[in-house]
Amino acid sequence: MSNETRQYGDLSNQLLMESRRSTQTDTLLKYNDSLVRTIIREQRDLEKAIEKLLINGQPPPPALLIIQTAINRNKRCLLAYHAHRVDRLRDMYWAVGGALPHILSDADIRGKLSPHEVDYLRQYNSSVMEFRSEFSHELDITASITSPPKDLHVLVRVVKECGVIQTELGTIDFQKGHRFMVRRADIEHLIVQGYLEEV
Repeated sequence: MSNETRQYGDLSNQLLMESRRSTQTDTLLKYNDSLVRTIIREQRDLEKAIEKLLINGQPPPPALLIIQTAINRNKRCLLAYHAHRVDRLRDMYWAVGGALPHILSDADIRGKLSPHEVDYLRQYNSSVMEFRSEFSHELDITASITSPPKDLHVLVRVVKECGVIQTELGTIDFQKGHRFMVRRADIEHLIVQGYLEEV
């Protein structure tokens, strides 16, 4: 180890502290790439130390147990850190009604994500959209469930241009400022995402 005063596992404890701080402040902190890479390097160093300790025909020294414990702790902390971040990303995704562009276009949020997290969000969104398409006539899983819809059709005004959308009645080109009478089930997700508003 480069710093002899630091003990094995100290860096992984820092990751856990970041996750706790993120939970306590209810914010997503910037992905700590340098700390994660340093812990992975420490893991490799520990694995090399184990190889040096294992000599054929001799009983394992007590240091072996300490190193194995440090390796396992580092792994658990890395997994816990990444699982925490994935949970926060999923919560953010559903908080905006499954509107991935709202998350990725926000420079403040985008700057806190690692490239792998951006890829995860895109793949998660793709899976949700694929799943949703199987139930598009019966159920909109991204629609708000706090209150049931009053009418089957709703008059909406386009607040943000969202392009051509395929509905049960055909395609509609939602251009900013225009109004449309459409089936609520076809466009509920666009209302939640902020592209349309009820008139």
